[in-house]
Amino acid sequence: FSERQMEIGISTATFFGKVNTEDTFGLIRQVGARVCEVFLNTFYEYRPEFADLLLERKGDLSVHSIHTLNTNFEPQLFNNAERTRSDAEAIFRAVLDTGRRLGAGCYTFHGVARLKRSGFYDNYEVIGPKVEHIREIAAEYGIALCFENVHWAHYAHPGFFSGIRQYCPELCGCLDIKQAMQSGFPLEAYLEEMGERIRTVHVCDYDADGKLCAPGKGCFDFAKFFSQLREYGVDCPVIMELYSGDYRGIEDLKQSFDYLGNLLK
Repeated sequence: FSERQMEIGISTATFFGKVNTEDTFGLIRQVGARVCEVFLNTFYEYRPEFADLLLERKGDLSVHSIHTLNTNFEPQLFNNAERTRSDAEAIFRAVLDTGRRLGAGCYTFHGVARLKRSGFYDNYEVIGPKVEHIREIAAEYGIALCFENVHWAHYAHPGFFSGIRQYCPELCGCLDIKQAMQSGFPLEAYLEEMGERIRTVHVCDYDADGKLCAPGKGCFDFAKFFSQLREYGVDCPVIMELYSGDYRGIEDLKQSFDYLGNLLK
């Protein structure tokens, strides 16, 4: 996994719907970030030719992690039908190859969306070995599998990560503060559970009503949060991951980037 120390970065997903992925790197530099997460949004962006284009465009930016539109293929990595699973693994490997070429050390993973009433989602005895197999595939490419807490997906509640790690002890985590808020469980519960296994942190901000906004524009206590991360031995990039409606323009992003950076000093 990436050895990069705690610093503020930006996800290319922040510009989704506004700018194509390959055109985000210049904006990320404009904000002042040196590290980013690359979010691949579609099958078109999983192709090796697109990796060539990203390599050409990224310049001196460091790619810490890679992320995908998980519903494209991640759920099928758990499918019991060999042909279905094999196709998903082929897509996964193509994404991992792009990540390796970009220098990413982490893969941000959602797993399965909780769409049905089923005991499968928390059946660790069944899921755990499958996650370990997925982690081993990522490790072939020198990339750490990082399960992200997501309120509508596999890791929707504290306890899931611990349950999976019984079967996948080398599993890493991605802590997302907005997803913790939206899950209804305390952020501290996710932080305590993942602890020093956290390799990526996703941040935005939100107000008292839960409306998302750019960091520094809401009520989240980032100074306290950064202190908590250090207490748990977390020393990894803190990636600004916003939705397009959470900010007005590049100046908003720069203000948030500077605000968070000053808190880290």
